[in-house]
Amino acid sequence: MAFSKMFVKKEPTREEIDALCEPTVLEFGTDWCNYCQDAQPFVAKAFAAHPSIVHIKVEDGPGRPLGRSFRVKLWPTLVFLKDGKKAARLVRPESLLAIEQAMQKIEPRRSTPW
Repeated sequence: MAFSKMFVKKEPTREEIDALCEPTVLEFGTDWCNYCQDAQPFVAKAFAAHPSIVHIKVEDGPGRPLGRSFRVKLWPTLVFLKDGKKAARLVRPESLLAIEQAMQKIEPRRSTPW
């Protein structure tokens, strides 16, 4: 499961997120947020180059416990997780390079053929 255009129907719990083993990016935002819409081309392109990273798009807002547990205040906020632990965070990313650099922190190392 790589890039997701759709928000998850049911917000995962913090316990479910903390239990993740695979490299994951949580993207907090809304579909009507202009900043979120502006970031989507960068996010989509980054995930195209990193298909092994899971993308969970979470609609955020007042009273949403997962966003509050990650102290999300601005959208989009991308939280990069390795083994369920935060390895990086980007708020309102404005470039593909910033997302790529954060993804490198969570992506499994590729083995060399020799």
